[in-house]
Amino acid sequence: MKSVKQLAIRGAIWTILGFGGIQILRFGNNLILTRLLEPEYFGLMALVTTIRVGLELFSDVGIGQNIINSKRGDEPTFLNTAWSIQAIRGVVIWFLCILIAYPIANFYNDVRLWWLIPIVTLSSVIDGFSCTSVHTLHRRMVLGKLSLYELIMQASFLSTLILLVWFYPNIWSLAIAPVIGAIYKLVSSYWLIPKYSNRFQWEPKAVKEILSFGKWMFVASTLMFAAEQTDRLVLGKILSLEMLGVYTVAYTLASIPREVIKQLSYKVIFPAISHQSDLPRPTLRAKIIRQRWLMLFTCAIVLAGLVTVGDLVVGILYDKRYAAAIWMMPILCSGIWFSLLFYTISPALLAISKPLYSAQSNFARFGIIALGVPLANYSFGVLGAIIVIALSDLPLYIVNLYGLWQEKLTCFAQDIQTTAFFIAVLALFLAIRNYLGFGLPIQTLF
Repeated sequence: MKSVKQLAIRGAIWTILGFGGIQILRFGNNLILTRLLEPEYFGLMALVTTIRVGLELFSDVGIGQNIINSKRGDEPTFLNTAWSIQAIRGVVIWFLCILIAYPIANFYNDVRLWWLIPIVTLSSVIDGFSCTSVHTLHRRMVLGKLSLYELIMQASFLSTLILLVWFYPNIWSLAIAPVIGAIYKLVSSYWLIPKYSNRFQWEPKAVKEILSFGKWMFVASTLMFAAEQTDRLVLGKILSLEMLGVYTVAYTLASIPREVIKQLSYKVIFPAISHQSDLPRPTLRAKIIRQRWLMLFTCAIVLAGLVTVGDLVVGILYDKRYAAAIWMMPILCSGIWFSLLFYTISPALLAISKPLYSAQSNFARFGIIALGVPLANYSFGVLGAIIVIALSDLPLYIVNLYGLWQEKLTCFAQDIQTTAFFIAVLALFLAIRNYLGFGLPIQTLF
């Protein structure tokens, strides 16, 4: 029987390899699509995707987290009840999307949203009937199999998307592809674990446990949406769809380190800490800090490199329609450091059943974006809005730090040391870049 530490190390390796492969596929897909489609389409789909994700998070009761964290997470009755809640939720989401599609289309003054929203969110219905086997693999930390599965699913989806856009280069191809991708996931999820399936079942005791944990997950997920997606909703109103599409490209590339750490956070850090959550707080804190050093040092070097050369990559790989992404990229990358500090420790609070701190952290980020972005755009234009978005991870981190202090899991000294290391590495990389004659990453602004 492998120890939790061994499972976590293997899980981290598989997660990085699997998710790294997915990011490479997405990057290649992005390059192809930006040559086949207009930037406006990316802006429009960013709005639709944000609305779909918003409704999914607004109705989130933490099905996956419940299965991973609950002592009953391997019982068929519990799993079937969780699946039943998940299926009902998917149908409800779709009906809500039908109801809000028309007013949203009017708000953004684009009639295409009236049809795009119900089509894209049909994938939520299909996802709702997917097997809970994916969550069980998370619980068991069988992440090699899971990473390979997710890589195959992503390759299948992106191949379908490219084929659709190649033959039909319009917004409707972007809308239909997620539905086809959801069908791939639905069918394949029942093949992941032999003799593993779900059926409709409703055990009141299991429902009570899921919803009891889920009530805080609902709050946390709602505010997570507000924190992570409000930028696109706000920018979609104050900028053109074309500029929103350019921002989406820059933000997607800049967020790669954050997305990798989020995957590690959910698939490795959270399950690993959940298995040890009964330990005394000083012991648990020492274990977390010890394992966190290597992760943060690696992140610091990778992020500093991305800030230093990201604009050059965008300038080489994207055409002049995406020129604004060149200066957006380094600004957005710089602010991600606070997000990396957050996601490498926030699972500890979730593992000890304290999701409220995560909700408060996300509310702080939401407030900065909802209020700061429009004001900054009004006063300083698009540059001001981008700077506020880049700095919005700072309040997210600060509020979470308070929660860690309250629960005797604080890691502030470690954060100070690794932040100093990140700044030093970034300064070194920028000095080398300037010495080589490439100037600074934001020089196109001047």
